[in-house]
Amino acid sequence: MKLFKKNQVIIYVIVLMLMTAGYLNYTTNTDKTSSVETSMQIEANDDSQLANIGDATLVNSNDVISENRTDTNQVTNTINESNQMTNNTIMNKELKQNENTTIETSSKQNNNYFTKSKLERDTMYSQMLETYEKVLNSSHSLETQKQAVTQEIQKINETKNSIMICENLIQTKGFENSIIFVNGDSVSVIIEAEEIKQEQVAQIQNIIAREMKVQIENIHIASK
Repeated sequence: MKLFKKNQVIIYVIVLMLMTAGYLNYTTNTDKTSSVETSMQIEANDDSQLANIGDATLVNSNDVISENRTDTNQVTNTINESNQMTNNTIMNKELKQNENTTIETSSKQNNNYFTKSKLERDTMYSQMLETYEKVLNSSHSLETQKQAVTQEIQKINETKNSIMICENLIQTKGFENSIIFVNGDSVSVIIEAEEIKQEQVAQIQNIIAREMKVQIENIHIASK
């Protein structure tokens, strides 16, 4: 009987030890699981924060890149506009210079024409007068020849004088350059002008007719 009670006590002790060991094992496993879950949550939160930080950095970087591109585009546009304005200014300046050069060249050509033509005309009259003077001073010339030559010399001098007067009067009408050619009863007048109005033509005709004793229908006016 005593042996039975002793064995029963030992069984109770063993059962209690097993229950205690099982409880401790359960508690330990539970703590480990909780720790693992907590650690995983922390790591997940850390990864999420890192991901968020990375996203925030990328967004800021894009904004900066976008702003930089905008600023660069604005600077580029400003430079292009400035270059365009400079090019336009240079082109306009060159066009004006070309126009002025063209006008100056045309004016010089006209001046050369009138100067050269007057020189040739005066040279022709000088040669004619020189020829007539030789005839007049020649001992072999007849008296009738001398009389005719004298009349021609007088006529040439009168023509030269009339031409000078007419060209000066034409200049007072606003025409800087003009030249007059006389061929018998016909008179040709060349005026430096792009256009001659009808009233100006009438004024020139009146000057020529009065000073050179020429019929108006024999006066021919042209512009150059």
